[in-house]
Amino acid sequence: MNKEYLIYAVCAMLAFVSCEKQGFLDSTQSTDLNEQVVFSDSAYTINFLSGIYENIGFATAPKRFGGGGLDASTDEAEGAGLGTINTFIQFATGTVNANMITTDAWSTCYTNIRRSNIMLKNLPDAQFANDIKVRATAETRFLRAYYYFILIEHYGGVPLMGDSVYRADDVIPFARNTFAQCVDYIVQECDAAAEDLPWAHNGENYGRVNKAACYGLKSRVLLYAASPLFNGGGLATEEPLRSIVAYPNVDQARWERAEAAAEQVIASGQYSLHLNNTTEPGYGFYEVFQLRKNNEYLLARMQGGNRQLEATWNPPTFGVDNPGAYPYLEIVNAFGMRNGLSIDDPNSGYDPARPYNGRDPRLANTITRDQSMAFHRDGLARRPVNIFIDKTNPNNVSSGQDAIYKGTPTGFYVYKMIHRFVVVDQFNTETPRCLPIIRYAEILLNYAEARNEHLAAPDGKVYEAVEAIRQRAGLSPYTLPTGLSQADMRAIIQNERQKELAFEGHRFFDVRRWKIAETVENRQLHGTEPVRAAGVTTYNTIDVRKRVFNQRMYLWPIPQSEVAKSVDLLQNPGY
Repeated sequence: MNKEYLIYAVCAMLAFVSCEKQGFLDSTQSTDLNEQVVFSDSAYTINFLSGIYENIGFATAPKRFGGGGLDASTDEAEGAGLGTINTFIQFATGTVNANMITTDAWSTCYTNIRRSNIMLKNLPDAQFANDIKVRATAETRFLRAYYYFILIEHYGGVPLMGDSVYRADDVIPFARNTFAQCVDYIVQECDAAAEDLPWAHNGENYGRVNKAACYGLKSRVLLYAASPLFNGGGLATEEPLRSIVAYPNVDQARWERAEAAAEQVIASGQYSLHLNNTTEPGYGFYEVFQLRKNNEYLLARMQGGNRQLEATWNPPTFGVDNPGAYPYLEIVNAFGMRNGLSIDDPNSGYDPARPYNGRDPRLANTITRDQSMAFHRDGLARRPVNIFIDKTNPNNVSSGQDAIYKGTPTGFYVYKMIHRFVVVDQFNTETPRCLPIIRYAEILLNYAEARNEHLAAPDGKVYEAVEAIRQRAGLSPYTLPTGLSQADMRAIIQNERQKELAFEGHRFFDVRRWKIAETVENRQLHGTEPVRAAGVTTYNTIDVRKRVFNQRMYLWPIPQSEVAKSVDLLQNPGY
């Protein structure tokens, strides 16, 4: 697909340059002659579709907003580039406003929705076999639904454009559809697309949308729709905004729809967690992110050989000079012990003097902390060394720039999805990695959450789904106590999502749909200051940021530049 992007850049970008930086609600210019050129050639047509794929995953990119992205916009991490007023700073300080918020969610999504409609309009006359037309139509419908989902998770209900391709002199509808209409539309498009796609692609088609991606997106949108923020718990009290930002009524049956959607993937037997506990406990959790092809990814952002995460999240001694986000102590403490108990449990064996001993194996594969084992290059060989983050800069390792207050404001770096053997400062090692968008671990957690919420108490199927995640993580024992209440299981599922899906873009929206952001993002957040003396390290808790959250921040404001185009485009409550 990367080779196709180059052809697309030569042809499609020239043909549609006027709409590349605009949203659906902007006036655009695209001549029939340009469309005729692009869609009269089968290669150009397929490459135009590849161009719609190109922005998949933009919303969860670690460098979104110039550094930190959604990770630094929630209680996961502190952002880099603090000298500028950007979106994650606005979310950290409670100063989010419609004039300064990034426009990327709105403009990128509507640009690609417009591209999708152009594609669907021209596909009937495309110059290739009918089976490819059918597949391309299904892929395009999914992609359009995917971009609509990105819109509603940010804003609530948005204007639905159907199949229309608007021109500069057309009357464009600006009124927002209800939340229910948007959810129904996305679900219908996912179901329709799934009918014409296989469960998985192989060969040169690997990485394209498949049936599992359709049902995975359906699972996610229905889980969000059933959650407290949207299931009758919206921010507006008066119509029409009340029905635009959420369902106006509570309906517990929405959890059952979410469960059924996740079960479509599970029951297929086509996907599974990537298991490998032979090398070390929980090694499969590390390894799955390094495999370009695996049985866990339902949808991923395909890309060529890369080291982008290593160059974003590693400590400075790895050659990183444009970092992403720095984890807070709170996310570190969310990881319990390998015995499955929370560090707050008096029976867990947690020792504050040796805080990283005996922890959930996922912690070491998610966070770089003081004295983490890492690999540096020594001539032509790689040698393991400890990364020291303590402020005393020990003489045995030249790592002063990695230290607290120098390389990191929190005492931690992100390690999620990083390849252990890529040494960035040599610029000669790349990974085959692609970036997960929907993976089977999420589906299991979606299923467990939805089923738990509509039952009076969790049953064996809820336990089974959660314990599968814990088993792959390398916990021993991985089983949960029997007789848990619905509230107990809810807390466990929320904790498992926080750990398993950390730094994949879920946390920002999870704490909002659960309506707990006013607690977890409205408090003092911390880091750790390791102080080393006489061979002993003491870990002092330090204040990093007092985050501020208010109710309006459960949804993003629609950019003021868009609202100004029509009085029919209603702004979200509080903005």
